[in-house]
Amino acid sequence: MIWSQKEINLSILNEINANTLVSHLGILFTEMGEDFLAATMPVDHRTKQPMGLLHGGASVVLSESLGSIASYLTVENPLATPVVGLEINANHLRSVKLGYVKGIVKPIKLGKTVHVWETKIFDLEENLCCISRLTTLIKKK
Repeated sequence: MIWSQKEINLSILNEINANTLVSHLGILFTEMGEDFLAATMPVDHRTKQPMGLLHGGASVVLSESLGSIASYLTVENPLATPVVGLEINANHLRSVKLGYVKGIVKPIKLGKTVHVWETKIFDLEENLCCISRLTTLIKKK
């Protein structure tokens, strides 16, 4: 298991994201495995662009939220070593018009000062819609 913050569960993750961009977009953390974290996001008026498709920026928010929180959960002492995003990219592979998407983040590299995370975002039919990579910095205070 990669998680250092073992006392944190899905309820706590959803609670600490209340009244943030994450909750505004309807993102809910839904699953936590040995080496992955998953969340869903609705495709609705909050997350669509004017043509009625899932906004690419909303997919990036889902990816950054998953990766940043996953990175935080792997750090031994997050108060002494805060986690911040350095870079994110996304390839939008398939449009989504309605329902929900599900993001699943897994680590590519967990170093002492840099983490790299890959998020795959799927539609309700489990088609891959977006793939994103996030790099986080583990800062020393």
